[in-house]
Amino acid sequence: MNVQPVLVTGVGGGVGGVGGTVVDRLRAAGVPVRALVHHDDERAAPLRAMKDVDVIVGDLTRGPDVVRALEGCRRAYFGMSVSPAYLEAATTVAAAARREGGLELLVNMSQMTVSQMDLTGEEESRQQRMHWLAEQVLDWSGVPVVHVRPTVFMENPLFARIAVASILRDGTIRLPFGSARTSPVSARDVADVVACLLLDPVPRTGRVYELTGERSRDMAAVAAEFSAALGRPVTYVDVPYEEWLERDLKGLDLPPHVFDHIATMARLHGRNRYDRVTDDVAGLLGRPPRGFDSLVEDTPALRAG
Repeated sequence: MNVQPVLVTGVGGGVGGVGGTVVDRLRAAGVPVRALVHHDDERAAPLRAMKDVDVIVGDLTRGPDVVRALEGCRRAYFGMSVSPAYLEAATTVAAAARREGGLELLVNMSQMTVSQMDLTGEEESRQQRMHWLAEQVLDWSGVPVVHVRPTVFMENPLFARIAVASILRDGTIRLPFGSARTSPVSARDVADVVACLLLDPVPRTGRVYELTGERSRDMAAVAAEFSAALGRPVTYVDVPYEEWLERDLKGLDLPPHVFDHIATMARLHGRNRYDRVTDDVAGLLGRPPRGFDSLVEDTPALRAG
């Protein structure tokens, strides 16, 4: 692989910190990184202290910022937190990459719902529709792109905040999923896949990778996984959707766009839209995906409780 820097966006935030982990993986492989951060704050300071990391402050919706970030890069990762500006950012990245030329690979962070969507779908959240449209734009741009589509991160608020809170409170997982099945994937596994693709000497342009956990199971089985990892009983409580919105989700005080997205994910879970399993993680990384025991390990409050 060439020694030109790899552009990594979304380094300063996002569920599970995928961008930051990708930076770590690339540095461990001896590849220089250009890290694009939105704010020059305390999250950018550790990046500036890292060897072979060039930190650029910019806005993904501003063409001049994206052009400056891409200059001299042959490979790039585009990922962005849930945001009303997501489609504008994706389109700006596509236009800048097309204008600059010379990019041999762009890894785009999408999501699994796109695999089940088309232009006429009306069940999905605005964020999910923007992911579908962003894939269309990137494909139309002619930029050499690979789409990565995780199901749902284990670090999503559905699990890492709402489920963790009720486990700590009374040993239950309160979600409106009914008997539906799901296959959450660890953000670290997703970051490892992104890094693997960026480090591949032969770009896999045009490919789509659908990333899931090792198996799909209902929430009773997920609760059993938490029980085994914690060494104490955890049970699943199926909560009516509207009650859950009022009692659990609204308490997180999320911005309206994020609230709509998480609420839609919960509703689609109940309709079994996340009952998906692929071997793409194992095929790329040579090991099985992580389970919920990894979320327990990364959540000190659970271990202490």
